Amino acid sequence: MSSTEYETLRWPTNLDRAGIELRLVQVRDYALANGLPEIAAFFENVPKLGSAQLGAVVLSALNALQNSPEHRQATTQLEMVAMNLKNLK
Repeated sequence: MSSTEYETLRWPTNLDRAGIELRLVQVRDYALANGLPEIAAFFENVPKLGSAQLGAVVLSALNALQNSPEHRQATTQLEMVAMNLKNLK
C-alpha cells in the first residue's frame, strides 16, 4: 500500500467498483502480511461479492480492526472504501 498510504489529506470519493476492489485486495495483502488471516478472509472473493455483501464485509472488517491502532494503514483503506460504497452499481 505504499503508493496510497499518504492519501489521508485528500481521499478519493469517486472510486468505482474496480478502484474499490483494488483497495480491498491491498487490504487483504496487508492482512496476510501482518498476521491477520481473519481480516484477509473477508476479502477472499471480492469480485464475486454483490454490492450489499461487499458493504457488509467492509463494515465487518472495520469493526474487527477498531481496537487495533497498529493496523491504521488497513483501517484507513477500509474507511476510504466505506465512503465510496455509494458508488457501487
